[in-house]
Amino acid sequence: MDLVNTIGFGAALLSAVSMAPQVIKVYRTKKTDDLSLWAFLVLACGLFLWLVYGILIQALPIIAGNAVGLTFALYIVIMKIRYG
Repeated sequence: MDLVNTIGFGAALLSAVSMAPQVIKVYRTKKTDDLSLWAFLVLACGLFLWLVYGILIQALPIIAGNAVGLTFALYIVIMKIRYG
């Protein structure tokens, strides 16, 4: 793997994992009172567009990182709608 892809995968991993603590907390507590639905909806839309972009240019680090991030963001959106 070349240096560019290594940097890309490192960035994707850190970006995706950055939401993991919030996802774990929501999963455990089922509390979403302090989370902004609009912020996570906008984030999910942005991550979706990044995912589409990554697919179009066939960039695996962009695809992988944004697929994971989008999954986390959508989970939080669903939990926010479900638990308020």
